[in-house]
Amino acid sequence: MKLKWKISLAVALFVTISAAVYASISYSKRGIVPVQTGRVVRQDLAAIVTASGEIKPRNYVNIGANAMGRITEILVKEGDRVRKGQLLAKLESVQPQAEVTAQQASVGSAQAESAASEAGLKAADDNMLTLQASIDRTRAELERAEVDFQRAKELFEAKLIARQEYDQKKSGLDAQRAAVREAETRLVGARASRAETAARLSAVQKRVAQNQAMLTRVNDVLERHYSFAPLDGMVTNLPVRVGETAVMGIQNTPGSLLMTIADMSLITAEVKVDETDIVNVKLDQKADITIDAIPGRVFHGHVIEIGNTAILRSTGLAASQSMISSQEAKDFKVIVALDNPPDEIRPGLSCTAKVTTATRKHVVVAPIQALTIRQKRDLEPNAPAESAKEEVQGVFVLSGDKAIFRKVETGIAGATDIEILSGLNEGDQIVTGSFKVIRTLKNQARIRVDNEAALKAAG
Repeated sequence: MKLKWKISLAVALFVTISAAVYASISYSKRGIVPVQTGRVVRQDLAAIVTASGEIKPRNYVNIGANAMGRITEILVKEGDRVRKGQLLAKLESVQPQAEVTAQQASVGSAQAESAASEAGLKAADDNMLTLQASIDRTRAELERAEVDFQRAKELFEAKLIARQEYDQKKSGLDAQRAAVREAETRLVGARASRAETAARLSAVQKRVAQNQAMLTRVNDVLERHYSFAPLDGMVTNLPVRVGETAVMGIQNTPGSLLMTIADMSLITAEVKVDETDIVNVKLDQKADITIDAIPGRVFHGHVIEIGNTAILRSTGLAASQSMISSQEAKDFKVIVALDNPPDEIRPGLSCTAKVTTATRKHVVVAPIQALTIRQKRDLEPNAPAESAKEEVQGVFVLSGDKAIFRKVETGIAGATDIEILSGLNEGDQIVTGSFKVIRTLKNQARIRVDNEAALKAAG
């Protein structure tokens, strides 16, 4: 009986001592926060803005129908390379072609009449020259006849010649005067005839100009039934077929778009950058582009255009076009030119661009997740009331078994790390997790380093 009592007493004593030890250990650990830690290091850092979008040629033209009619011929196929001015497609053009032929005949007839009038005018000019020469000749002969008559008159009055000879000289003078008047009359008639011919030529020339203008108009109507390449490029979209009816002037209607010609000499990635990142994107910044359809390859490029209009993420429309005020997320269009696009690239392929907005060499960096915000009253209980709610950015630094909040100034941010301008030194051990701990950890709290949990999560 005594032995059983002794054993029971020993067991009770052991349990009591164990409970006391456990309680002592639990009490000593009360208030200790398990944390994950990391080191502040010095390394190269790059700030990268990531955005998604699609591959597009820099210059492309949607060729629409300029007339309504049945498509009679398509001279290219999708993927063909074309030259500027090359004929691409034809629409039915029987009526406009007939109008052009008729107008060409009218122009030819008017031009022939104009040529005949020009020839008649030239002949009239030549005739006038001949008549003028004849007048000049008859006037010279008249002057000679007047001199001969005057001499004969003097001789007749001196009774040195017979009256018959005097009468002959007078008759010759009268005949010469009549010849001059006749020549002048013919010249006046020739001038009237020339004026009539000139007026007829002017009217014919106006008719020629009118017919030519009409021919230009019907030619323009005819050309609207033909589609020509406006630039050198590739046919990237050909939604119509021979026999379909082309419709002009109606967007998003079948038949209104004949084809798309893209200038493949400059290929771009058109991506949408979040509004919080757009302020860091500048022209000529380098970018790496990955294309979903070409895995395992990275293409290099540079920023050539930055949009100034915010685009609503839900609708894709410009924010200025929205009739109501919206607080939803917005993007900005950024165009990145590919330096050496591959031959197999196609417009419309999905892509992702990583734009390097800033780089730093050999700087002090810390994990981004270590950064947190605390109000000044949480760090300084006696802080003045006017600054008690002031927010301070910093990290928790390990000091023995405590976490001390230290204010830091930051620079550029990379994918996982951020540049530390002041507040930390290389090699400092800081609290990096968990997220809940960093959000709730108090200044000078007692901590216990537990990095195994983070390693297991990473594994």
